[in-house]
Amino acid sequence: MIDFINVSKIYGENSIGLIGANIHINKGEFVFLVGPTGSGKSTFIKLILRELIPEEGAILINGKDITTLSNREVPLLRREIGTVFQDYGLLPNKTVFENVAFAMEVVHTAPRTIRRQVPQVLALMGIQDKANMFPHELSGGQQQRVAIARAIVNDPKILIADEPTGNLDPDTAREIMVLLDRINSKGTTIIMVTHAKDIVNEMHKRVVAIDGGRIVRDAMEGEYGYDD
Repeated sequence: MIDFINVSKIYGENSIGLIGANIHINKGEFVFLVGPTGSGKSTFIKLILRELIPEEGAILINGKDITTLSNREVPLLRREIGTVFQDYGLLPNKTVFENVAFAMEVVHTAPRTIRRQVPQVLALMGIQDKANMFPHELSGGQQQRVAIARAIVNDPKILIADEPTGNLDPDTAREIMVLLDRINSKGTTIIMVTHAKDIVNEMHKRVVAIDGGRIVRDAMEGEYGYDD
C-alpha cells in the first residue's frame, strides 16, 4: 500500500526532516506516528501527500512512485487520501452539509450523488441532525466529526489524521477514536500523528516512532514510549 524506500528529506544544513526512512504499511492498517516535536512526523505526512519531494529514495503508493508524478497527476493522488487536522479546517460560512458536500463538488461529483452520499456519511458520524448548522454552533467534538465526514465522503483509500484529538477533552477524544477505528474496520488505511499517550496505549495498534528524522521504532500492538 505505502512504501518508503531509503527516503531522505533535507531542509538545510542544520534542519533534517527525514533520513533513510524504510517502511511498509499494508492496506487496511492503523498506524500511530509518534515522536517528539520536530522529529520528522510532519515531513513524513507531507511526503505522502506529495507536498514535499525527497532528495533521495522512492515513495510508492499502490506500487506507483509518487515522487515522479507530474504536477497534473498530484491532484489525482490526493483524491485517494483524506486528511483530518487538529484545527478542523471547516469553512465558517457553510453549513455542516455544505462543508462535507464541498469535498465532493471540487472533484466534480454529480449533485444527485452528493445529495445521497452526504447524509449517509453524516449518519455514520452521528451528526445527521446537525446538517443545517454552522461550525460556530457546534462543539469541538462535533466539528471534528464534520471534518472526518468531509475527509471520508469521497471514500479515500488512505486517511491521514494529524493530531485529530489535540483540541478535545479526553472523553470526546475517545469518541473520535471509536469513529476512526470504525472507519479503519471498513478497510481504510489510517496514519495518525499524535502525542496522546493514553490513546496509543489503549488501542494496541501499530506504532511507528520517529526521532531526529529517523524511524527508531516500529512495533505491532505497540505503546507510545515517550514521557512528553
